[in-house]
Amino acid sequence: MPTHYNKSISRQVIILAIPIIFSNMSRVIMSLADMAMVSRLGTNELAATGMGSLLLWVIMSMGIGLRTAVQTVSSRRLGQKKYPECGNALNNGIILASVIAIPFTILGITYASEIAGLFLDDIAVIPHCTDYLFVGFFSILFVLTSFAFQGFYAGVEETRVHMVVTISSNILNVYLNAGFIYGSEHITQYFTNLGIPWLAGLWNWAPFPALAVKGAAIATLIASIWMVIHFVLFLFKERIKPYHPFGFQFISVNLIQQVKLGFPVGIQEMISMTGFAVFYKIIGMIGTLELATSNVILNIAHASFMPAIGVGMASATLVGKFLGEEEPDKAGQAVKDALKWALLIMGSVGLVFILMPGWIISVFSDDPQIIAIGKPCLQIIGILQYFDAIGLTLFFVLTGAGNTRFPALVNMTICWVLFVPLSYYLGIIKSMGVIGAWIGFAAWIIPFAVIMALKVRTGSWKQIEV
Repeated sequence: MPTHYNKSISRQVIILAIPIIFSNMSRVIMSLADMAMVSRLGTNELAATGMGSLLLWVIMSMGIGLRTAVQTVSSRRLGQKKYPECGNALNNGIILASVIAIPFTILGITYASEIAGLFLDDIAVIPHCTDYLFVGFFSILFVLTSFAFQGFYAGVEETRVHMVVTISSNILNVYLNAGFIYGSEHITQYFTNLGIPWLAGLWNWAPFPALAVKGAAIATLIASIWMVIHFVLFLFKERIKPYHPFGFQFISVNLIQQVKLGFPVGIQEMISMTGFAVFYKIIGMIGTLELATSNVILNIAHASFMPAIGVGMASATLVGKFLGEEEPDKAGQAVKDALKWALLIMGSVGLVFILMPGWIISVFSDDPQIIAIGKPCLQIIGILQYFDAIGLTLFFVLTGAGNTRFPALVNMTICWVLFVPLSYYLGIIKSMGVIGAWIGFAAWIIPFAVIMALKVRTGSWKQIEV
């Protein structure tokens, strides 16, 4: 295979991946900023926000299935030059987002307190988590709809839109967080401490109460609404018109196909995130301080996974397009280049986690106990970076080719058969505490990476029709 051919595909991977990586990183950085703001309120508030966010993500993670289905279909149709069907894939994604979100929102706001009590043992934390959940459930429709838009823009190789929209909404989220969490009485002091007192100006026009944890959820809701609006505005761009995004046409066969593609991934994400919620409950049984520490570690880890997700989404788009063009060799080369970039980026981050865990944690919490407890946990995450780079990237490769069932089944099985039981066994029964629970996390990441590598190596994904 000519060298220029390899370099061309490698360049396409990274050009598509960079905007997604930046947009995903901005989301996580803003989430870390949220966490830093909430952590000033106290350990209980930090633990409540962490658990509330995770429980909401159990439902919102179904949006990954929507994104996968829309991206898989639109990238394949892009390769086949059936451009209007790309827009149809987006419309179907929005329909499915509404069908999923509305009943879950009604159930969530009705039983927010019961849901919080099911996963938390500390009675001082439950009310804060209930406040966060009640508001957060209103965000589900907008978050799921945004996932459908992400799949569309990634599928038609417009990943820059993904970046611009995500960064703008995340900046809005952080600014609103500051006001809603601290209120007009404390907002000036907050921005003064940061050296930017002029940013408090918009909050001083009238008295505004400090809403604490509930304020963080309200800010997220407003930012989620803006994200959808911003995505819609980009549909009016001239370069998007060939995909006929406003030419709504109900084609049941296409809708059913997207359900078949997205359902396994969506259900897998929801069941896997439920497993992670149980993991959080296990850590909560160890202690509230350990739960707050794990919230910090999880957010840092989440940030580190974003490069592999960005590279994976880029490779999924290219795999789908090349298979649509009936160029399986190019698709195979895209996989190799994606793995190279994911390992390079995540491996470098993992090395930093291993060598400087205390310094990284101290950026997000100045509590010496959280730093001490979190250091070995972050080092475990550092080691797992190399495996996660492989597992995440190849997961996207398979789903981009149209094989969504196999990786979903593998992920769910490993989560509940190995990860959750081992975390409980090491953390509770063997009294290894939070370190034992996070060691159990390795039993999820490593086997998944190995199985994904073996599956992709067979090359069977190259023959899938979408």
